[in-house]
Amino acid sequence: MNYGSSDRILAELRAWIADAPPGAQLPSTRALTAQHAVSPVTVQKALRALASQGLVESRPGVGTFVRSLRTVRPHDYGWQTAALRAPAHPLPSPAAALRTTGNDVIALHSGYPDRELLPERLVHSALVRAARSDAAVSRPPSAGLPELQSWFAGELGAAMPAELSAPTARDVVILPGSQIGLGSLFRSVVGAGRTLLVESPTYWGATLAAAQVGVDLVPIPSGPHGPDPDELDRAFAETGARAFYAQPTFANPTGAHWSPEHAGAVLEIVRSHGAFLIEDDWAHDFAIDADPVPLAALDDSGHVIYLRSLTKSVSPAIRVAALIARGPVKDRILADLQAQIMYVGGTLQAAALDVVSQPGWRTHLRGLRQQLAARRDLLVDAVTQHLPSAHLEAVPRGGLNLWLRLPDDTDLPRLAAACEARGVLIATGDDWFPAEPTGRYVRLNYAGPNPGAFTGAVQIIGDCLTG
Repeated sequence: MNYGSSDRILAELRAWIADAPPGAQLPSTRALTAQHAVSPVTVQKALRALASQGLVESRPGVGTFVRSLRTVRPHDYGWQTAALRAPAHPLPSPAAALRTTGNDVIALHSGYPDRELLPERLVHSALVRAARSDAAVSRPPSAGLPELQSWFAGELGAAMPAELSAPTARDVVILPGSQIGLGSLFRSVVGAGRTLLVESPTYWGATLAAAQVGVDLVPIPSGPHGPDPDELDRAFAETGARAFYAQPTFANPTGAHWSPEHAGAVLEIVRSHGAFLIEDDWAHDFAIDADPVPLAALDDSGHVIYLRSLTKSVSPAIRVAALIARGPVKDRILADLQAQIMYVGGTLQAAALDVVSQPGWRTHLRGLRQQLAARRDLLVDAVTQHLPSAHLEAVPRGGLNLWLRLPDDTDLPRLAAACEARGVLIATGDDWFPAEPTGRYVRLNYAGPNPGAFTGAVQIIGDCLTG
């Protein structure tokens, strides 16, 4: 009975509201109950339905009123244009690699490994222990937890020859991820309006950090074996640059891995010009066919500033990285970081330290190497069979990606849109060039979800490329 009565009251009240002016008060619940010979519950149900439809509004202790309709008008934010003025250093748009996706697409665009490649059990346990520890309620030192500093220093020191002095915990600064470290390095070591040499192509996040700081980039051509030493030497001489940013181990996006001889030649050039080499060792934990030896392990004179992150290999939810620098430059960098972040949360630091200190961490890395190898080879085979017009200069010996050159007449935006329409996301290569691209490239991530779909995804890319 109540349902039918409620619908009848609702219809009559809608008709009444249609003829009433905004702000008119509806009859009271008591009056409606008496008028329609129903219970107060039935009347209240009808009023709640009207309120959910935006027709009335209730004012407690006063009554129910016909809701005033607001006039839709465009917002005028034009005044902000005059207040903000043009940006001093326009920032590039975020790379497509940052896009999040649903489960109905094949994601070859991302720069992160799938969660099944993470030490998930270790991470969950570490976070629980960290939350129960003093780290959850204590302010850590500005440079980081001493135990975590020692771990990073020990990792680098273990790769150094006996005749060189290993870094100590005092040389380490803990960061909330490597991206903020890049910005701080470029600001404090290079400086706004000054020149930074970078590989080309290079990590798009470094290009973004440089633009944010106002650093001028000079690209150095770099291939599957690293940058051209002669071009690097000439660029230092011509620009007087203070620093060179590079990824000697499984570079993003190319997968390049410098040989010991090449690394030694580059380091000698940097030393001869009295400059710094900023080494981004982001893929240290993603080795497949080669054991990574950081270039910083060849230097104890302070020319190499070393950056290593755990964000991708431990968990994207634990944004912890470290910067190792020797001499006065470390103090300058730390001062810049303190002005921005003061310190990194102790809970995250404690959790990161817990994960990498467990015996299961080394076991996980050994298994990860095998899983990455299988995924890489699966994607390489798919490209070879179904994308014959693509050129893979070198099969990466580590990292997460394949770097493919496509025909020079490829319309990359059209290709990406066509692939996405068929459920495949790819990262076009233009984002990784600090200047004009030297060709048409795509970066495909073999560490993403659903490797069983790699072959079908590459077939779709091939169809879209030739279609």
